[in-house]
Amino acid sequence: MTAILLGSLPFPGQSGDQLISKAVSTAIAALFKRTGQLEATVRAEPVAKLLQGSIDGFDFIGKGMLMYNGLRIEAMELYLQAISIDLGAIFKGQVALRQSTQATMRVVLTEEDLTTSFNTPFVVEKLQRLQHQENPLYFKETQMTLNPDKSLRIKTQIRVGDSIESVDVDITARLQVEDRRRIQFVDVQYGGDAAGVELGRALIEHVNTLLDLDKFALDGTQLRVDRIRVNGKQLVFYGAARIDHFPQRRANAAG
Repeated sequence: MTAILLGSLPFPGQSGDQLISKAVSTAIAALFKRTGQLEATVRAEPVAKLLQGSIDGFDFIGKGMLMYNGLRIEAMELYLQAISIDLGAIFKGQVALRQSTQATMRVVLTEEDLTTSFNTPFVVEKLQRLQHQENPLYFKETQMTLNPDKSLRIKTQIRVGDSIESVDVDITARLQVEDRRRIQFVDVQYGGDAAGVELGRALIEHVNTLLDLDKFALDGTQLRVDRIRVNGKQLVFYGAARIDHFPQRRANAAG
């Protein structure tokens, strides 16, 4: 029926829900440098709503998603509530929301994702803003491990200022959400020698200040986390997102 309603539009071989699913998938994919599997499902009843740009809901599932800042996401699920879109923008390969919408989300990071992300220039540069004895810190060979007891272990080597030698830092902690937007390391245990413990304490204090979701939000979105779960070698976040607008595709971005 949707195909009949939209059959005169210049997209042969695509029904209305397929067209809109593809356009929204394209808009979400534009948030990322590279994506793996993408699945999108539009819900509209009656389907004639699509002609007015009204959608009852939209489900999106993505896997293997690499952000432009180098951070990788193993899986992301978004379940959008009823939304209203500008149908004309769809024909330009864009998605324009007529008003903000809410979505529930589930985000999965693997142990490998965490290690890779912690070693990206994006994160390393932020960590180097930490001053210890008025000297910058330089990180290398950071390793993140998810333990059977649901804790997270961080092992890294830190060079202080112009020092030639690096200090081994070994931290084990649990993750906790505060005010739905701040990720905090709690119940922290420090290993290594006195220098490693001192640097570890400074690092945790800095990271706990850094991990504010508003600093990492994608363009046009606001993220909130309700709970965090460690499932084997995966870290799973459950929460919600407010989406004000979808960005346009970054045509000149590297794939």
